[in-house]
Amino acid sequence: MRRFLSALMIGTVVLASAAPAMVRQAPVSAKAGTEVRSVKQEPDLRVGLAVKQGSVTVSPVGGKGTARTEGSKGASLAAGQSYAVRWQNGAFLVGREKLRGEVLTIRPSTKADGAGEFTLNGRRYRGALELRHKGGGLTAVNIVPVDGYLRSVVPEEMPVDWPAEALKAQSVAARSFALASRGRHAGEGYDLCTTTHCQLYTGTAAEKSASNAAIKATRGEVLTYGGKPIEALFHTDSGGMTENSEDVWGSHVPYLRAAKDTPAKTMPWTKTISRADLERKLAAKGHDIGKVRSLALSPLTIGRAAKDRTASGRVKTMTVKGTKGTVTLSGTTWRSLLGLKSTLFDAKLTKDAVTFTGYGSGHGLGISQWGAERMAAKGASYAEILHHYYTGTTLQQLY
Repeated sequence: MRRFLSALMIGTVVLASAAPAMVRQAPVSAKAGTEVRSVKQEPDLRVGLAVKQGSVTVSPVGGKGTARTEGSKGASLAAGQSYAVRWQNGAFLVGREKLRGEVLTIRPSTKADGAGEFTLNGRRYRGALELRHKGGGLTAVNIVPVDGYLRSVVPEEMPVDWPAEALKAQSVAARSFALASRGRHAGEGYDLCTTTHCQLYTGTAAEKSASNAAIKATRGEVLTYGGKPIEALFHTDSGGMTENSEDVWGSHVPYLRAAKDTPAKTMPWTKTISRADLERKLAAKGHDIGKVRSLALSPLTIGRAAKDRTASGRVKTMTVKGTKGTVTLSGTTWRSLLGLKSTLFDAKLTKDAVTFTGYGSGHGLGISQWGAERMAAKGASYAEILHHYYTGTTLQQLY
């Protein structure tokens, strides 16, 4: 959504989202993806847990399990017992058992809620585990039902003490993003990774009752556009207005349109960089402009465009002139180069430094998480929150 993120401490709240600040890939065309058709059974996701492992340690939780390759009788795994798994001479070694085949599936006994659990290298997950010998080592893939996956994702991406309607909105956004992103890591043999390139996923240890309730209350609901699940991006705080997709990544996505938030000028921040540091950073990126002499950037007004600002007021381009030349870079490039919290900023050049003052945190696409929190606190439903941030979308029951 994300994300687009590094963890951000705000008071006592840690947001592990702010949608991977340019880590997540640009949104795909709205024409891409698979058309949503209601299904009786909850779909599974394939989540990559580890790659190029010489060996892994696996244990079924809460009951027995099985380890089986295609065409083999397989082996039984005792409840709570740990098994070292490695690849040797064209076969998987599971403890003392040798199982030949290309894919090893470890499936724990199902629990009352229909899903089994296992541990991989000491970390606990829902669903089943698939192992393949790939790239000189083992690739571990968690095969997990969508809502089982969300039970780890949602509390990682939004504080669970926030209003229930905000958590419900995050649940639907995370579910939509996951389904729209299936196959993102197809080359590695799975759908989604566990980092902010996709969505944070750390297993059952992250689960919380409040987020579980939000997931259950929105079970099977996804946002669609043109009959397809949307890539429901999100970020920490808009600063007063979200952004149009083409002004962040260059591609027009009809459901990622700029939307005003109330109040404006939220999450103010300031960062000062010495002229010498700015000159060094530019030179390191191939822009040796010598000594900085001036910069050109229109004053910031949230919600007002200019030749160098987008519709929300974010920086489209900023120009810096030096003794050896001039450089004009995009707002997102400046943000990445200088470690700024957003592109919603002003810049002032003084004798020895440049001071950036801005608002918000993150790329500005899709849900503003703090905006969702404020809307929910004022009585907005999760559907109202979602439709505010994702233009022209339909809330649809998939399963």
